[in-house]
Amino acid sequence: MGEQRVGLGALCTGGYALARAGLLDQYHATIHWENLAALREEFPRVLISDQLFTIDRDRYTCSGGIAPLDLMLHLIRIKLGPRIANLVSEQFIVDRVRNDKDRQYIPLKAQIGVSHASLIKVAQLMEENIERPLSLDAIADATGLSRRQIERLFKRHLHCVPKRYYLDMRLRRARDLLLQTAMPVMDITTACGFQSPPHFSKCYRNHYGYPPSAERQPNRAAAP
Repeated sequence: MGEQRVGLGALCTGGYALARAGLLDQYHATIHWENLAALREEFPRVLISDQLFTIDRDRYTCSGGIAPLDLMLHLIRIKLGPRIANLVSEQFIVDRVRNDKDRQYIPLKAQIGVSHASLIKVAQLMEENIERPLSLDAIADATGLSRRQIERLFKRHLHCVPKRYYLDMRLRRARDLLLQTAMPVMDITTACGFQSPPHFSKCYRNHYGYPPSAERQPNRAAAP
């Protein structure tokens, strides 16, 4: 008999196990949104997706939460047809079966609601340009908004200026990398768009009350 390939899958942070084993190299894969940045930085050969779940040949990865149910219903639909998938979804009281084109939940939507599409578009553009932060003028050009419009949107709905929001986003990304990877601080500095380690450390301390190095110390509360 010839070689038979076996499908492999992982839910939520289980994707790390496949990635560490090299079983996701050159595969499209996803993971919970809190871990996307860490997976992307630590395993550059994995083709990271922000979808709810991803099926690439014989690899199945899922973002976690209730998304495994969407993956299960999707596979049932493929193998047994839509009627059976709908019957199963009814048993689970699921009124909408999401597919592999659906993206993960974006926290900002929960804060301001889906009706504020312009603000969400600006925030997503910032999220996509962490390593090389864009100027407000560049963001305005890319979104078709004026600087004044963007500033008003942030002040009205997020109670901060765009620069502050962008910095907070980069610092959250940096914290995720500090906690979830073994990347050197220098690499995290670059990955999160800071000019130098001292600049990064100053911004981090101002935001969190302690330096980046304290995140990896056993007794962080005692850090200066």
